[in-house]
Amino acid sequence: MTPMKFFLDTHDVRHGTFPAGIEPPAFAAFHAQYEAACRAEGVVALRIHVGFADGRAFCLTMAPDAEAVARAHARVGLPFDEITEIVTSAPGDLFFARAA
Repeated sequence: MTPMKFFLDTHDVRHGTFPAGIEPPAFAAFHAQYEAACRAEGVVALRIHVGFADGRAFCLTMAPDAEAVARAHARVGLPFDEITEIVTSAPGDLFFARAA
């Protein structure tokens, strides 16, 4: 099995990477298509944080590599600004692990 990593990708209406004027019902329908594209590319869509008023979105995914995330976006015709490999920093994660 391929190890999975975390990725954050960004979308911004000012850069043409977030659909202008999209409303929550249309976004929900699009999200279902995006999830199917992710499954086809071996990507797990964990969370999408959307600022409808500002026309921005931040997508948290798990994938074997950034290329798989890019392919999932391409399947639904969704451009992105950046895809960044990340680590998380919540209690119990990397930054808070105690030395044994």
